[in-house]
Amino acid sequence: MLRDVAFGPDPGRYPLPVPGDAVGRWLRGVALGGQGRYAQARAELETLRRSTAQPAVLSLAASSQASLLRQLGSHARASGYDGEALALVGASRSRDREGAPLIDEARCDALTGLAADALGCGRLALGRRLLARCREYLDEVGDPDTLWRQHIRLDWVTTEIALAKGDFETAATHSAAAVALSADCPSVRHRIKSALLFAAAATGLPESDRALQAAEQVLADSDTHGLVPLRWAAAMLVNGVKPTAAARAVRDDCAAVLARRGGRFVT
Repeated sequence: MLRDVAFGPDPGRYPLPVPGDAVGRWLRGVALGGQGRYAQARAELETLRRSTAQPAVLSLAASSQASLLRQLGSHARASGYDGEALALVGASRSRDREGAPLIDEARCDALTGLAADALGCGRLALGRRLLARCREYLDEVGDPDTLWRQHIRLDWVTTEIALAKGDFETAATHSAAAVALSADCPSVRHRIKSALLFAAAATGLPESDRALQAAEQVLADSDTHGLVPLRWAAAMLVNGVKPTAAARAVRDDCAAVLARRGGRFVT
């Protein structure tokens, strides 16, 4: 059930059971973070990081902590967690492939996380190099069915770096790729975030009405599924494209909910 919430069809389900194993604790932390329950997510992941779980799970927990920090604007702090995540599993594929799928997930999450951290710190060239390493690794490992989440994340961060450069064409290409990949994946949250990035990329294209339509759909879908961080981001985007009191009200309401749940944005 926790996988269905973290990476499946039921992302808004709450309350969540307390799992009995390390992977379950990681999934619970991810699920709570997706709902914007930041304090609970941090506590779950920190407990896991201090445990004796296998390195791949500890790495995934550190990457997830970094993701929570990035969502709130703390990219420099996030890089410390992502660096720890990469150190736990190493940057290169080992000959010993025991437990390989989880290690592959963790390694790619750390690399894309570090790239997103670099973007947030204004180091776009470093971000591109890290994404290239991740892309090469995924090409080597293959198995897109198992690593669907890592392929989507790679397109997400590639889109974000392109947007930071003002390269809307590249952003549109990669966000559309994320939308296509996520259409066949089990995760509602990944489909909604991919659509959000496509909406952001569409703001720089000639058909600007597509951006508003896509962002409004994300606003509705994120509300339906209880994904407050994505709803907040969609409201910000809608208000940026077509400023309205209604969009600002949703934005402010989401920010207040997230603050009550332990999420305070760094400005």
